[in-house]
Amino acid sequence: MDLKTFYTEATTALRHIDEVLGDLEHELLDVNLAGDVLTLAFEDGAKFVINAHSAAEQIWMAAGTTAWHFDFVSERDVWIASKTNEELMTTVARVVGAKLGETLTL
Repeated sequence: MDLKTFYTEATTALRHIDEVLGDLEHELLDVNLAGDVLTLAFEDGAKFVINAHSAAEQIWMAAGTTAWHFDFVSERDVWIASKTNEELMTTVARVVGAKLGETLTL
């Protein structure tokens, strides 16, 4: 994938997560998108970070002690973690939902 396509797809994904989680207006979660880094800060001090990593052409996510590297699969128009075969939006919804104690959908 060329760099322009990577940035377009990564930006679309990060903005979608920012919009959906930001619209929750949840008192336990602060959502901040700055450039290509999305930070999810929780009331207990925990932070999850999701960012576009241009050198690897991946979206990286760190949540607690777990990290994922998502590759864009253009045929399916999704970001998939190569090691676990997990999809980005589903993974974010699962881990953030678990942290907040509720079911989320992205």
